[in-house]
Amino acid sequence: MPRPRIPETEGVTGELTVQQYDALMRRLRDKGYLDTNAILEAGISAGDCLEIGPGPGYLGLEWLRKTAGTRLTGLDLSADMLAVAKENARRYGVQDRVNYVEGRAQRMPFSSGRFDGVFSNGSLHEWTEPEAVFNEIDRILKPGGRFYISDLRRDMHPAIRWFLKLNIKPKERRVGFLSSVAASYTPHEAESLLARTNLRNAQVQRKRMVLVVTGVKDGAGQNPATGVLK
Repeated sequence: MPRPRIPETEGVTGELTVQQYDALMRRLRDKGYLDTNAILEAGISAGDCLEIGPGPGYLGLEWLRKTAGTRLTGLDLSADMLAVAKENARRYGVQDRVNYVEGRAQRMPFSSGRFDGVFSNGSLHEWTEPEAVFNEIDRILKPGGRFYISDLRRDMHPAIRWFLKLNIKPKERRVGFLSSVAASYTPHEAESLLARTNLRNAQVQRKRMVLVVTGVKDGAGQNPATGVLK
């Protein structure tokens, strides 16, 4: 039985903390631990897409690098993090294909039906109004648009949590990792959240360290039915 969830909603802010997080995510990229291929396998591989909580940008930038003719918008509430993401986009040479916007996901500054796909990694546990964010995802997706949301699982095996903690570098980010795990959802909690939203056909996949929410918008009203795939 996992411990009660401890919300974490401040995100990563401040120049020093942002630099540490950039170093952590760059290391995960270099080791091939980002979810880019899983996003492509979920069918998000073309068109104009949105990344929620891009942080320093590596996940979306790798997605741009592995796709052709695509465009990306990154939405983040941290101006410090967006500054780093913009610089990383310049280094990738894709600054003309990505636009970073400061804002909150529960009230996205985008028109309805704008995006072909939405993805996010590691931000779900920070959403202050998760049902509102899922409803916004439903709103801004085109009919047939796909979504892929992944995050840590609070009910991961303690041995896995211990192993991950020891491998977090720089080590200053280990406290942040533990607080993120404590704030994360179990698959059944995520299923309960989705049941109160407008997203149809959402499925929650339980993986060793993370949970993944995937689905396709069909544009046909509300249906709270969801499923947990084991």
